[in-house]
Amino acid sequence: MIARIWAAEAKAGAAEAYCRHFNEVVLPELRGIEGFRGAYVLRRPGEPAGIQVISLWDSLEAVARFAGPDVTLAVVEPAAQAVLSGYDHVVSHHEVAVAALQ
Repeated sequence: MIARIWAAEAKAGAAEAYCRHFNEVVLPELRGIEGFRGAYVLRRPGEPAGIQVISLWDSLEAVARFAGPDVTLAVVEPAAQAVLSGYDHVVSHHEVAVAALQ
């Protein structure tokens, strides 16, 4: 399994708007892509603007169905850009070596 990791900073007071966008727009799209296995949107306590997104995929080929041929490029829709003050333009990919959820 592949973890795709991306980070951003929300504009003041806009982190919740990004989370809504992710839930209402991004997740439905991701769920329709073969090989998508789940996602987390993380926010650091005490730092309301910081956002990190981890999506889980069967393979880099599955990631490419979402991101296109250059899987290292971030996919950030204009609606998301509108609530972000900055974001990583490239993402990192990691092989999940151990997974333990309860």
